[in-house]
Amino acid sequence: MPDHQSTNKNSLRIPAEWEEHCATWLAWPNDDDYFGNRIKNVEKIYLKIIQFLHRDELIKLIVLNGKEEERVKILLGDLKVDLSKIIFYQIEYVDVWIRDYGPTFIKDNNKISWIKWQYDYYGGKFPELSKDNNVFLNLKEKIDFKMHEVEVAMEGGAIEANGLGTLLTTEECLLENRNHGKSKKENDSLLLKLTGAINIIWLNKGLVNDHTNGHIDEIARFVGPAKILCVYENNTADENYERLSENYKILENSLDQDGNKFEIIKLPMPHIHYQKSKKHNNEKAPVSYANFYIGNKTVLVPSFNDENDQRAISVIKSCFPDREIVSIDCRDLIYGGGALHCITQQEPKL
Repeated sequence: MPDHQSTNKNSLRIPAEWEEHCATWLAWPNDDDYFGNRIKNVEKIYLKIIQFLHRDELIKLIVLNGKEEERVKILLGDLKVDLSKIIFYQIEYVDVWIRDYGPTFIKDNNKISWIKWQYDYYGGKFPELSKDNNVFLNLKEKIDFKMHEVEVAMEGGAIEANGLGTLLTTEECLLENRNHGKSKKENDSLLLKLTGAINIIWLNKGLVNDHTNGHIDEIARFVGPAKILCVYENNTADENYERLSENYKILENSLDQDGNKFEIIKLPMPHIHYQKSKKHNNEKAPVSYANFYIGNKTVLVPSFNDENDQRAISVIKSCFPDREIVSIDCRDLIYGGGALHCITQQEPKL
């Protein structure tokens, strides 16, 4: 990633995802309620993620208990994964969305700490996930860095950082469905104070049917300090067309922390409908190729057996010429409500 000088003198910041990681955090899938008979295929997705990422960074893997840890070790061993690169944490949890209930790591010069948001299970919609708010409170003694617990209801997937002081988020998520009673100005002030950012760009809405109420990591992602991938829908009859067009226009007219315009690159959309299941009824799936994950030397890109898969992979590859692009079929994972970025959380290197 090329150097990019900024006039932002604030030393507190959320590192960009492409900056070097110490580790990637994951929570092993065990939620039969959402994944049902797809759970074995979802496990294969996790195995592939670990297989590729562990070559260049540690994997910090949450499992329920010793029995599950031993089973996962056998599965990884069969793939010749170096188990010395995998750190297991046995703790009670429900779901896999560690991006959302896990830590948001921040840097302040040569120090790392982490923010513990209040995970209110997506505006209170899924009370069965409530215990996941405590996962990292119970793990805090095993994490080397200081914790900042804040009384702000938010998830990691709701914000995107360029590492230099600019954040992306959505009004649909943070203003309409979290922290009721707080104005946009109050939310702005809180985020700036907690993350060290000096510039926040508010998009309006996320994808149709998104139970997170518009997480940014499904619609717009930084791929460089001044470069943004923005999902776009060309079909004017599509349910997402208006909202995605509006987001694109907002980004086109936005400035970075130094008052400069961004380069905005369009990323095509997949067109997936859930099959009828216990939790779904043939509705449009809220998924996009923007839910990729940037590892130290690898970019993991979700695919859906869709006609736009290769086009999206090519766009993302053009943004990361020095990283290996690994496509992972996420058609089973999306039944839980997300894809690759939702199930990963980077821990920056000191």
